[in-house]
Amino acid sequence: QVQLVESGGGLVQPGGSLRLSCAPSVSRFLTNAMGWYRQTPGKQRELVATITSGGTTNYGDSVKGRFTISRDNAKNTVYLQMDSLKPEDTAVYSCYLNFKRSIMSAPQVSWGQGTQVTVSS
Repeated sequence: QVQLVESGGGLVQPGGSLRLSCAPSVSRFLTNAMGWYRQTPGKQRELVATITSGGTTNYGDSVKGRFTISRDNAKNTVYLQMDSLKPEDTAVYSCYLNFKRSIMSAPQVSWGQGTQVTVSS
């Protein structure tokens, strides 16, 4: 498995901004897509945003227009810029990686341990 190192969570006031980052611990694999999901107690994991190796992005409806996902291909790092944060954005945000060990291998998925984002005054 590929370990994912996340950073950037914390406490922010409503209307504020945070930026999350996620980088894999190793680089010898082929990335299909990276992104973020979030979860709160008692609820199912929810898509936040993903970005493919080709740069195609996909956002959850609740974050469209407020969050922006981007990638630094040289560092194989994905970023999530979160603006206009709302209390309902409070959740554990987990980094997601869909990858292949080689061109002929099957896709695999790795998850980060999660970082807490709390939006509160």
